[in-house]
Amino acid sequence: MTDDPFKDIPGTTLFDAEQSRLGYHLNMFCMSLMKAANREAFKAAEPGYLDRWPMTEAQKQAVLARDWNGMIALGGNIYFISKIAATDGLSFQQIAAIMSGVTQPEYAEMMLKGGRSIEGNRSKKDSR
Repeated sequence: MTDDPFKDIPGTTLFDAEQSRLGYHLNMFCMSLMKAANREAFKAAEPGYLDRWPMTEAQKQAVLARDWNGMIALGGNIYFISKIAATDGLSFQQIAAIMSGVTQPEYAEMMLKGGRSIEGNRSKKDSR
């Protein structure tokens, strides 16, 4: 969708029908991690386990690299990809910090103070 007003907001990926279709197999892989046997199989041989799913090569590489923002851009839903983080022993707050480019304590402090400043984060055209 080219008229998407959210594409003009830095760091914002709207999980809409288009993103849902793009990330369907990635998200279904993530949901498979709800079962202990699948988590064990994934951790034992990540590339082989990923090959069970018809994901794009870019999606598989993003998972292997734990590129959380990359997974979002490739159709991943944060609530689904958090299953990978949980499999790795990471909290939601830890991956949110990584995605924000700060440490977990810095992220917690930022959230306690009301979140990220809107300065520079409202519209890409404002930064030109």
